[in-house]
Parts: sequence; structure tokens; C-alpha cells
Amino acid sequence: MEIKVKVWIEDENRNLIFGSGKTEILNQIDQTGSIAKAAQNVGMNYKKAWSHIKILEEYIEDDLVLTKKGRAQDSGSKLTLKAKELMKLYKTLDADIKEYSQKRFKELFLDRESNIVKESKNV
Repeated sequence: MEIKVKVWIEDENRNLIFGSGKTEILNQIDQTGSIAKAAQNVGMNYKKAWSHIKILEEYIEDDLVLTKKGRAQDSGSKLTLKAKELMKLYKTLDADIKEYSQKRFKELFLDRESNIVKESKNV
């Protein structure tokens, strides 16, 4: 047995604001320097990836991705420091929640598993 946990952040209207998908898009933009390549790498079309970024930027009221058109060396897409900070915070939250859930799952189920199995066989 194992436990699976998925962490995401919603606004007060239950709209998805941030989670692993948006984190991965930002991560891919950081690695590739391209929203199009990032979208392709995560199996999403460009318009949806751009929409995810814009929704998040609107919610936090700050830029996350800066784009510069052209063929110059500094053209393409880059993450702002705010985007990198947001990714770091989300990854920390995600890891902390998963670590706690694993620990608690072990305490509640695995440490007692032999007792639970024995009890269910006696019923």
C-alpha cells in the first residue's frame, strides 16, 4: 500500500490558481527559453500554456514571464525572479505536504497493518 497526494492552490471561488502543471510549464520555460517548447514538452498547446501563465499573473498581479521577440541572442522567454520564487515556494509546500502525508500514512496504516489484517481475518 502507498498514499498519493496532489497539491494545488485555489482561490476563494475554487478556481485553480497554481499547482504542479503550472510549475512544470514555468520550469520548462526556464529551461528552454521558449513558451512554445515548454508547452510541447509538457504535452500542451501553446495557447493553453500561455493562458495558464496569464491567469497566474493576473491573480498575483505581477509578471512571471518576460518575452522578447526577434532573433537576437537575448530574445525568447525568461522567468522573472517572482516566478522563480513562486516555483520554489510551491515545491517546498508540495514536498512538505507529501512528507507529512507519508509519515502519517505509515503511522496510521502501515505500522498497524498487521493488526488490521489480523482483525479483518477474524471477522
